[in-house]
Amino acid sequence: MEYFVHESSYVDEGAVIGIGTKIWHFCHVMAGARIGRNCVIGQNVFIASHVDIGNNVKIQNNVSLYTGVKVDDDVFLGPSMVFTNVINPRSHINRKEEYQPTQIGKGASVGANATLVCGINLGQYCFIGAGSVVTHDVPDFALVYGNPGRVQGWMCACGNRLTFQSQDNPELAQCKYCGRTYQKREQEISTIGAE
Repeated sequence: MEYFVHESSYVDEGAVIGIGTKIWHFCHVMAGARIGRNCVIGQNVFIASHVDIGNNVKIQNNVSLYTGVKVDDDVFLGPSMVFTNVINPRSHINRKEEYQPTQIGKGASVGANATLVCGINLGQYCFIGAGSVVTHDVPDFALVYGNPGRVQGWMCACGNRLTFQSQDNPELAQCKYCGRTYQKREQEISTIGAE
């Protein structure tokens, strides 16, 4: 095989798994799920039908990805973080027709034990702090933490915090670790120059 699945895990017929991906102990990947290349799926991960996972994604132990979740390339999902797929679940009412999509942007990191309420979009390279409860969309490069999660700052694509300084309009920041330069206009961050 061009990918690895531990003998204790189940991959249902009809799941698509990319070259170089590793699926570790006690996982279940359902039919219709798609996992990209060079992903690492930790212990006790559940991936439902119609979940779409990009390339080079790291999913740590004890994460369940439900129908409607889409994860772009280079995302990190920390241990025991939580996705939901229905806003108002009841055991005695079937709400499968009400599943809401959740989109995780390229390069995003979600900390351990964070909870993402369904129907939101996490922007590219955003950073969600451990234990946060995220109930609304998150902008690109935003640092979000708390309950409820709020924008507390901004992060470089390399994972280090940015400090913006006023240069009239817009504000500018240069990462002291990798040298990337960013500009901020209100709640929108963009890179300046080549990546």
